[in-house]
Parts: sequence; structure tokens; C-alpha cells
Amino acid sequence: MAGSREIRNKIKSVKNTQKITRAMEMVAASKMRKAQDRMRKARPYGDKIRNIAAHMSRANSEYRHPFLVERDTVKRIGIIVVTSDKGLCGGLNTNVLRLALAKMKAWEDENEQIEVCCIGNKSLGFMTRLGANVVSNVVGLGDAPHLEKLIGAVKIILDGYTQDRFDQVFIFYTRFINAMKQEPIMEKLLPLSDARLQGSVGENDRQDHGVQGGIWDYIYEPDAKTVIDDIMVRYIEALIYQSLTENLASEQSARMVAMKAASDNAGDVIDELTLIYNKTRQAAITKEISEIVGGAAAV
Repeated sequence: MAGSREIRNKIKSVKNTQKITRAMEMVAASKMRKAQDRMRKARPYGDKIRNIAAHMSRANSEYRHPFLVERDTVKRIGIIVVTSDKGLCGGLNTNVLRLALAKMKAWEDENEQIEVCCIGNKSLGFMTRLGANVVSNVVGLGDAPHLEKLIGAVKIILDGYTQDRFDQVFIFYTRFINAMKQEPIMEKLLPLSDARLQGSVGENDRQDHGVQGGIWDYIYEPDAKTVIDDIMVRYIEALIYQSLTENLASEQSARMVAMKAASDNAGDVIDELTLIYNKTRQAAITKEISEIVGGAAAV
């Protein structure tokens, strides 16, 4: 059994760790609220541009964007993996990377080539160790990411699809559900599915314009190709940015929960060590008393 001094040192060390985890828990709680506000503020823009893209996809325009055209065969796939830059957030990154790895193995079994865009230091490190073909990456986005920092890495994937280097593009990220639950998901970015676009045209929108089925078109200036090309790129960028804000909110929530669990576990360890320390101290005192009594009896 360890001595009293060693146990006291262990208790002191665990208490110091508990102070750190409590501080990190409070910081994560503060950042979580800010991340949730940022996520909610990004939704109106994403909803509006999704609505516009949905109308254009269903309209009888003289030009149809490549993002809306399904490929006959799928041989090359581009994926975007969104993770955090830092750890200490439970199984958040592990779950989404496990999902991406499972899908990549399934695609490789079908002889499909995969190229990866990594957003976040954890995904970049994982894909590099895995030996994946990483074509672009962006790290160090911080707690308040800006779309300008994402455009360069994302543009490589979008240009690859336009230039027929990819037949499909998927994004992996963690969706924020609530403070206690985050869900790793995979979404198909390109080509844009009809179900996703049609779901963007709500009943209220159809009633507002008085159009049967919500099918109506815009007047394009200077021409349909220029406007649709720009809108579709902005639409995809908005989807990716929304995924990033969802992932950031999930990261802070997961970190808050993980640090709270670490603080609680540290408290349990302190209680156990304190009990062991008291037993050890009591045993030493009992031994000394026994020696004194034994010595007195011998005299």
C-alpha cells in the first residue's frame, strides 16, 4: 500500500486537474452559447438561398447547371470531412471519422477513387495517417469562422465536380441536436438531389406566390447562365458553412459534457484516495499505539 505522503501527492494532483477541467467546462459552456447563436444566425441566409436554388432547379430555364445533373456512372468521389481543430471533446471527432472511414472502405471495395478535403486539424491528421488523397485542407478557423477562409479549399472540390473529376461529392460533419446529443452524419452535396431541393419550397412560399406546385421562374440579368452559376456556388458554400457552424456548436457542447464528466470523475477519485489516506493513517496510528502498549507491557 502506498504511503501517506504519496497518497497526499496524488490527491493534490487530482485536485489540480479538477480545477482545470472545471475551468474548461465553464469556458466551453460560454462558447457553446455563442456557437449556437452563430449557427442560428446563419440559418436565415441558408434557408433563403436554398429556396432560390430550389425554384431555379424546378423552373424551365434555358440553362441547367452542372450541379443539378446526375452522372450515369460513379467512379470518382470527393468528400469533405469537418472536424474540430482541438481535442478534449469526447467522441465527437472519433464518431464522424469512424463514419467517414466506413464509407471510404465501402467505396474502395467498389473500385471508386476518393479525394478528400479536410476542414479541421483532427480530420487532416487522421486522413494523412490513413494515407488518403488529401487535395485541400483548412485548419485554424477558430471559434468565429469566416466563409472567406473556406472558399479556397472548397473551390477545389467544386471545380473538380464541374470539370468531371468527381461524379459525386459528400460532406461529413456532426449535426447539433441539443447540448447533450450530437449526431455524426453524411450528406450528399453534389449533384443536388431533387428531394432536398423540393423540400426547400414550403407550403407558405407556394401560397405567397399563388403558383400551383411552387413552379415559377425568375427574370435573369444579364443572362441565366451567369446568375445561376453564381447562385449555385453560393448555395453550396452556404451548405458547407452551415455544416461548419453545426459542427462548432456540437464541439463546444461535447467539450462541456466531457469536462463535466472529467470533473465528476476527479471528485470520485479524490473521495476514494481520501478514504485510503484515512485508512492508512489510522493503521499507522494503531501500529504506533500497539508498539507503545507492547513496550510498556514488556517493561
